[in-house]
Amino acid sequence: MKRVTIFLIMFAVFSYLYAGEKAPLRVFISVDIEGIWGVVQADQTMTDGRDFGLARKWMVQDVNAVIEGLLEAGATEIVVNDSHGGMRNIIADELHPKAALISGSPKPLAMMQGIGEHFDACIFVGYHAKAGTASAILDHTISGGIVRAIRVNGLELPELGVNGALSGYFKVPVIMLSGDDETCNQAKSILGNEIVTVAVKQGIGRYAAKLLPAEEARKRLKEGAKEALLKKDKIPAFKLNPPFNFELEVLNSAQAEMPSQLPQVKRTAPRSVAFTANDYLEGFKILRVLIALAASS
Repeated sequence: MKRVTIFLIMFAVFSYLYAGEKAPLRVFISVDIEGIWGVVQADQTMTDGRDFGLARKWMVQDVNAVIEGLLEAGATEIVVNDSHGGMRNIIADELHPKAALISGSPKPLAMMQGIGEHFDACIFVGYHAKAGTASAILDHTISGGIVRAIRVNGLELPELGVNGALSGYFKVPVIMLSGDDETCNQAKSILGNEIVTVAVKQGIGRYAAKLLPAEEARKRLKEGAKEALLKKDKIPAFKLNPPFNFELEVLNSAQAEMPSQLPQVKRTAPRSVAFTANDYLEGFKILRVLIALAASS
């Protein structure tokens, strides 16, 4: 009887001490630049561009607003992956102190470096529409000078789709995206209507947009992130069904020559190559290699 009493007392103490602890809530954020508030021209996205310094500040301000919303919704760990160009755009010492930053390139998973099954949610900040989208700011797919289109199982995917499927591979739902209005439309169409989207600008053409007032844009980003995390359980992960048939369409026939030399890759048209993978992560990596080979031409 004495042992039972001691056990009950220890159990009560343990329950009291740990009752207030919450389960970890981890969020992965991939941040591109073309869909950031204020960005409308290519030179703003390049390291030697006149307004690149301003774009970098807007980039960190957009992501910080998202982080604030996530923290209010209970996030306990936030990892931000810089996902544009050389991937050293976010001003590290201006990033919210509660977030970790992955910076630099090359990285094995590129825009999705750091994603894994331990995350509860994924967010895309500053994303852009796929190549060939009308009235979308700086539309392209991964590499504007190489890629005309990427298709998986016949579905043409923008970066948000290629990366969203990789998040889904790890069973992590993409709960929010920010960018221009056309990019938000594509996110809803491909990733599902449940995703929270925040349009910080409305495309007028490829190089012009109507911007929300800056303060209003950051307010919507914060509120959107909070809303998205609170309803994360209602947002399914984006998954495609194996086998995965990847098709890469490039801008000119020369760019298809080197990729078609790989034994598992077939040249399906003068400007297109294709391959099949049973594992999406494997296919994702092969696709990146093909784009690099196309660039070498």
